[in-house]
Amino acid sequence: MAKRIDFHHDPDAPKANSLVPSVNVVVTNEAGDLLMIHRTDNDNWAVPGGAIDLGESLPQAGIRETLEETGITCEITGLSGTYTDPGHVILYTSNGEVRQEFSIVLAARPTSGAPTPSTESREVRWVPRDEVLSLPMAASMRMRIEHYLSGADLPYIG
Repeated sequence: MAKRIDFHHDPDAPKANSLVPSVNVVVTNEAGDLLMIHRTDNDNWAVPGGAIDLGESLPQAGIRETLEETGITCEITGLSGTYTDPGHVILYTSNGEVRQEFSIVLAARPTSGAPTPSTESREVRWVPRDEVLSLPMAASMRMRIEHYLSGADLPYIG
């Protein structure tokens, strides 16, 4: 199975060979729980997201990726942050791509659907705010969620 390996300021990380704009979406329900996916490609937990396709806007990509990965339709409500740290690269073992981080994180609320796993998510569930950071996740995802949960100085620009 193809894997995704995150390197965060690792001197042994492979050199980036691509830069792909992507989106992550922090979807919160009325109870304040976050919509989280247990990824199939790295066995970590994350908020939904992925690459922005040609011909679609940032909000369209966020809504599409959330629906594809979780079964939840959402409405974008704001901008949480931008993450462009060249010290964070992602190796995709399927094709040797080493992608430099370029992610825009949006905030959203659910409008319909039920948590449903996909080929990209082995488990999808609403996680209480105070339990989210106890889940195993990549350092860059943890930072994005911590910034969102802090609510301070939003949007984050980095």
